[in-house]
Amino acid sequence: MTVALSKLNFRDLGGLPAGEGARVRNGVLFRSEGPASFFDDHRAELGELGFRSVCDLRSEGERQSAPNDWCGPDCEVLHLDMNTDLRAETEDFWNTLKDGATPEYARSIMVKNYRKMPGALKPHLPAIVDALLAGQVPMMVHCTAGKDRTGVVIALLLSLVGVSRADILDDYRKSDVFGQNMAMAGSVEQGFLKSFGFVPSKEIIAMVVGIELEFLEGALAEVDETWGSVAGYFEACGIGAEQQAAIRAALVEARG
Repeated sequence: MTVALSKLNFRDLGGLPAGEGARVRNGVLFRSEGPASFFDDHRAELGELGFRSVCDLRSEGERQSAPNDWCGPDCEVLHLDMNTDLRAETEDFWNTLKDGATPEYARSIMVKNYRKMPGALKPHLPAIVDALLAGQVPMMVHCTAGKDRTGVVIALLLSLVGVSRADILDDYRKSDVFGQNMAMAGSVEQGFLKSFGFVPSKEIIAMVVGIELEFLEGALAEVDETWGSVAGYFEACGIGAEQQAAIRAALVEARG
């Protein structure tokens, strides 16, 4: 891991155990927070890693605010609007958080939002798979914080190739660094005020910018309940058994 990037919610998924003595390949699939967090030293290190594809899960407004202008000419940026970020919610929704909402209510909203994500990803997953199977790697998957939309996409890919639920959740926990960095920089309240026009209680903020295993578990439960399994979900997205096997071959290697 390069020095500057190690301080962000950024990491290579390589090395995770993928069953049967296998592991996720190093240097192929990365997850990250978005370019709003990138300084010059981050951009320099990203350039050195030679990304061939970037899966940007943000909305058009988020992309306009912080474009992926660090990518070189050999890197394809896929604009995959999942539109499940809480920023897309209505003013009425945000007023419910402003007017004395409890942390339990905020938690329920987050779980509900995560459960929407597999359906929102469904039309975009083939583009991610096509880039991966075309050898457009290293590949980065990111949203704004790198924990919510990105967390669901990465969890589905890792589940498909045999990474255990426990290891997926352990990786998800690491994304708490995003909220920690915001808190240390003193930018949490400022960010809420800019995005939403008010600052919720500290308990609500912690719930929205933080990590709760219940959030990601909700998205995975939605997949199981609606499509029967992760493999069934990929099948419903038009990605059949042959392509699923090819994804595993691209992402997984046997231990030497």
